[in-house]
Amino acid sequence: MTRLRNTARLGARLASRWALAAAAAASLLAAGDFWWFVRGAEAPPPPPPPHADGIVVLTGGAERVETGFRLLAGGQARLLLVSGVSRGSELPELARMAGLAPGPMSGRIELGHTADSTVGNARETREWVLRNDIRSLIVVTAGYHMPRALTELRRVLPEVALYPVPVRPPALRRGPDLATLRLLAEEYAKYLVARVGLSRFIPAGIHGDGARLLTRLHPGLSPA
Repeated sequence: MTRLRNTARLGARLASRWALAAAAAASLLAAGDFWWFVRGAEAPPPPPPPHADGIVVLTGGAERVETGFRLLAGGQARLLLVSGVSRGSELPELARMAGLAPGPMSGRIELGHTADSTVGNARETREWVLRNDIRSLIVVTAGYHMPRALTELRRVLPEVALYPVPVRPPALRRGPDLATLRLLAEEYAKYLVARVGLSRFIPAGIHGDGARLLTRLHPGLSPA
């Protein structure tokens, strides 16, 4: 009986140690994954992408729209979609916010008014891509939002080549503080949900891209 008790205690101790080791390993993996996510959000923009059939801008800040307009004007693509534009906003207003004049590009720019989430952006983009026979797409959004945006777009556009062009919000250009780390942690959690395919079950207001939160955390700074 004593031997059985000792064996049971030894087995329990071993199981507890294995559980602690597994938890520690999982924590290290999660910390490494989050570090990769933060580094990506802070990284400077890459070189200009190759020419593509189209550009999609996921709205949330004037700098995203400006970047999309400049890419289109520079001949990086033939068409541009600005996805998730609030109803009532039109091209002249967006151009004015971005400090640009659309001019002759206006016939190549389409505004999408139906998306109110990243999942909605992906659906709206898919419809536009299919209508315009687009096989390659430049994606413009904030750096912290890019991993989730690409995850959702790849899910609905598996045959389309995607070229990310991340925009750095002003708050991230000066290095993350506690408030910005909170934003990054929330966006990272949403990215994990998207990665396992559960984001479509979350209400739209919960899984936006964080631009409004960034403005609240840093009054006076426009989200990119």
